[in-house]
Amino acid sequence: MQKSVRYNEGHALHLAFLARKEGTKRGFLSKRAAEASRWHEKWFALYQNVLFYFEGEQSGRPAGMYLLEGCSCEITPSAKGTRSTTEPLRRPPYYFTVLFGHEGQKPLELRCEEEQDGKEWMEAIHQASYADILIEREVLMQKYIHLVQIVETEKIAANQLRHQLEDQDTEIERLKSEIIALNKTKERMRPYQSNQEDEDPDIKKIKKVQSFMRGWLCRRKWKTIVQDYICSPHAESMRKRNQIVFTMVEAESEYVHQLYILVNGFLRPLRMAASSKKPPISHDDVSSIFLNSETIMFLHEIFHQGLKARIANWPTLILADLFDILLPMLNIYQEFVRNHQYSLQVLANCKQNRDFDKLLKQYEANPACEGRMLETFLTYPMFQIPRYIITLHELLAHTPHEHVERKSLEFAKSKLEELSRIMHDEVSDTENIRKNLAIERMIVEGCDILLDTSQTFIRQGSLIQVPSVERGKLSKVRLGSLSLKKEGERQCFLFTKHFLICTRSSGGKLHLLKTGGVLSLIECTLIEEPDATKGSGQVFGHLDFKIVVEPPDSAPFTVVLLAPSRQEKAAWTSDISQCVDNIRCNGLMTIVFEENSKVTVPHMIKSDARLHKDDTDICFSKTLNSCKVPQIRYASVERLLERLTDLRFLSIDFLNTFLHTYRIFTTAAVVLAKLSDIYKRPFTSIPVRSLELFFATSQNNRGEHLVDGKSPRLCRKFSSPPPLAVSRTSSPVRARKLSLTSPLNSRIGALDLTTCSASSSPTATHSPAASPPPHTGKVPLDLSRVHLAPSAASLSPPSPVIFTTPTTPLSKPASPGSLGQLTCDKEFIIRRTATNRVLNVLRHWVSKHAQDFELNNELKMNVLNLLEEVLRDPDLLPQERKATANILRALSQDDQDDIHLKLEDIIQLTDCPKAECFETLSAMELAEQITLLDHIIFRSIPYEEFLGQGWMKLDKNERTPYIMKTSQHFNDMSNLVASQIMNYADVSSRANAIEKWVAVADICRCLHNYNGVLEITSALNRSAIYRLKRTWAKVSKQTKALMDKLQKTVSSEGRFKNLRETLKNCNPPAVPYLGMYLTDLAFIEEGTPNFTEEGLVNFSKMRMVGDNFIVHLMQRFQCEPTAGVSLFLQVTQYLLDKALIIDEDTLYELSLKIEPRLPA
Repeated sequence: MQKSVRYNEGHALHLAFLARKEGTKRGFLSKRAAEASRWHEKWFALYQNVLFYFEGEQSGRPAGMYLLEGCSCEITPSAKGTRSTTEPLRRPPYYFTVLFGHEGQKPLELRCEEEQDGKEWMEAIHQASYADILIEREVLMQKYIHLVQIVETEKIAANQLRHQLEDQDTEIERLKSEIIALNKTKERMRPYQSNQEDEDPDIKKIKKVQSFMRGWLCRRKWKTIVQDYICSPHAESMRKRNQIVFTMVEAESEYVHQLYILVNGFLRPLRMAASSKKPPISHDDVSSIFLNSETIMFLHEIFHQGLKARIANWPTLILADLFDILLPMLNIYQEFVRNHQYSLQVLANCKQNRDFDKLLKQYEANPACEGRMLETFLTYPMFQIPRYIITLHELLAHTPHEHVERKSLEFAKSKLEELSRIMHDEVSDTENIRKNLAIERMIVEGCDILLDTSQTFIRQGSLIQVPSVERGKLSKVRLGSLSLKKEGERQCFLFTKHFLICTRSSGGKLHLLKTGGVLSLIECTLIEEPDATKGSGQVFGHLDFKIVVEPPDSAPFTVVLLAPSRQEKAAWTSDISQCVDNIRCNGLMTIVFEENSKVTVPHMIKSDARLHKDDTDICFSKTLNSCKVPQIRYASVERLLERLTDLRFLSIDFLNTFLHTYRIFTTAAVVLAKLSDIYKRPFTSIPVRSLELFFATSQNNRGEHLVDGKSPRLCRKFSSPPPLAVSRTSSPVRARKLSLTSPLNSRIGALDLTTCSASSSPTATHSPAASPPPHTGKVPLDLSRVHLAPSAASLSPPSPVIFTTPTTPLSKPASPGSLGQLTCDKEFIIRRTATNRVLNVLRHWVSKHAQDFELNNELKMNVLNLLEEVLRDPDLLPQERKATANILRALSQDDQDDIHLKLEDIIQLTDCPKAECFETLSAMELAEQITLLDHIIFRSIPYEEFLGQGWMKLDKNERTPYIMKTSQHFNDMSNLVASQIMNYADVSSRANAIEKWVAVADICRCLHNYNGVLEITSALNRSAIYRLKRTWAKVSKQTKALMDKLQKTVSSEGRFKNLRETLKNCNPPAVPYLGMYLTDLAFIEEGTPNFTEEGLVNFSKMRMVGDNFIVHLMQRFQCEPTAGVSLFLQVTQYLLDKALIIDEDTLYELSLKIEPRLPA
């Protein structure tokens, strides 16, 4: 019912006038005032469903009005003490009350002098409330529903009768045909029977024996046939098929039961709670959390009933028609899957309300939930479509090709796969947007560039920004001081087009820097070794890199950033360089191919069907990567390697995913062999179509006039590597980088890289260009090597395209003779592009995956040999030579900053002093060394151990030794804490030990060692310690409150919701709880194979594993060093001493001995 109406004063006055003239009931009534003992006499007028009251009968304007629709009227007992003692005795007044159905509206108490008049008023108000009409409407609605049900029942009955009649007609026809056949057989047998009567008795006996023998042989043969069939592959396949169907019915029954609990145990009770007076949740939130849940339950109840009916007709199992009915209705899953992440977010927000959280825990305590939370039930429908696909795949594997429902099952499987693909694309498409919006919401000022759907998140981390004013004055002491680290610490976010620099407040919120907070990468130049000649590398420890920003509308400025380690610096600079190169290379392609040869980059991609259309060895999704090319869903290893080395583009997200997960589907030797092949034989290794599109030119228009091209607005500069990039202004900082002067006249002909002589044009003019030095051994690209062929329609002089390396001062113009010698050929451009592509991949590989080369010395030597071969190339450009040298230096030299301690080295140190005891160690020393040990073990885990769920296999110790070592260390530390507490005989000492360990856990929290926090809290929650009531009674309230706070932080509730939020808002270094991420990986791995049936790599899964897990866990936490914590051997010896550890059974026996059980 409507809770409010719009009030129009003119309309109300008009209705009041009609009420005075034509009102259903009019007269004086007394209305109770706000004071309970006072009554005011008013003149009331009732018109339709509105009750007006006036100050007097002659008043023209109403004093008030009441909307009576939905109200009720009751008789009120006579009020006591309202009549004055001086009044003469008379009949008591008649009281009645009007109750309104709206919340918050007070009832209207009225009084009249005559009882008959009061009853008339009550009857009139009752008629105006339309209560009878509403009741009659409800009755009619019930009758209508009943009639609809009867009609549906009759339709079903009629349909059944029709089917029965058709079956009986078929049966009659079959019986008729059998009768005809029997009659014919009888007629044929009559002569034989007549002859049989005349036969000799001995003959009859012989025939009888023969008949018996034939029957015995026939039965024996049939028995052999049946036994052979039972043992045949076909029978085994049918048995497996039936078993699959039975398993499917059981799984469907379990799924329907889960949906029943979701709807009846959560949805409907929360819907009722939302309608209460003090709702803990709104109806909108209930709808957002449980979108389509009830409809999905009804759909699968129908499907389950159909499956049970088919099982009743076993062994005839025909299921395809059930899927034909189910398929059109499964589109509701699209909305559910699209809404799933939002529903969990709404649920998490609602849990902040204590009343709702308490109510939800009450629902979750229902025995039917079996300890599962609401989030678990909301996740079940997410896996139903893939479960159907797997079931149909297994069913088809055991269904013969000539089976009657083979085609129908294949059609159902294809439709389900298409639906699953659409759902996956929609989730993937919104995943990047959701990630950007999450970062945008963390920034207090907001950031409009993150609302661009083309922005792709690359990486985030903590860097130190050096103040530009004091950059030249900083010393080693100043750099290492805490003031610079605290004041200059920045949270940096890299996207495909922008670089964000933020400060983090104490509450975890981010604030963009007022100047230089948002850097557009198209305006940036990266300098990895700034001011190398001035000795600043000694001051900054070679951890600094510089970004030169040249905005078009303001003065240039420089941002100097310090990375925490050289490995982290290499990762940042390689990613920034790749993003800048992709942007600028796209700009170059757009200029060269669109403005000259009319071939744009999108047109190049569309022209090559291999880049976006499905084939037998590759399949694409609808979402685009950072290069605006469809992402790969499935592909063969050869196609993935081909995409890795395609010269037209290199998506950084594809590169990261490939390097994170290539160990699953290939080896490092194969990848390196492909890169080496690309470098040595670029023309034979690169697809022909790629070369044709890379050099898309107009072959009909050849070299014409060359003119002077010095226009500064046509200049484009490049970052390194590759040298193909675009910038807006020239800068002395980039004086050695390859530049391009490109024409802007769209009517100029195509860039011709196949012709070679300037002498073919007698009218050619030449502009001064950078001629190469006499004995350099290189062949630089200059003006004389490139020719432009203007079109016939061109009326203005063409502008040249110039490739030049201005490493030396400009010399005099090249002579015509030298122009003939310097031939511009495709091979030079292709070789330079291929070399840059190889160096780019190797740079990312070496900087982000150093473990591959530490664990595989043969791979390291092969890479070193390849890089040395690149350095011997006489045509190598300066920036390529510098990039090769940087990679060689990173591989060959011992980086002192990245030498990490290993647990085995610490254990093997035998010449250290005697280990300390627990009483002599401070909480700070214990916490620091626990953090150091946890971090050493955590960062020693190689990437490949996180792939393939090796920690859950039988041979887990061989497949994932480092993960198992981490788990063992966690258990040992937890056992040590419990053992140390139980070693004390008196209560006070045990209480002091508990308080000290809680203090250690709190310091671990401050050091961002949440693994250590969980080690200690899990030890304190063991039954052997938790049951010591007298000991816990001695523990202070402050310690207990701190313990509760720590347990809430690392609680596993909501899939470690609080811990995830804490890790999200903390600055590295940090040590997370590894078990949380292993659970996430197992969740991804379940039901998602690494390869398809055709043997293609499931690259969508690789993207989920690589991008969603390894990037965040490894790059954010593993690559960060522990801050300011050094090794203290006496403490680590104590922490690693296994002689102090007591096993679980002995601990519990000690606990019972210290505090025996109370008698029952």
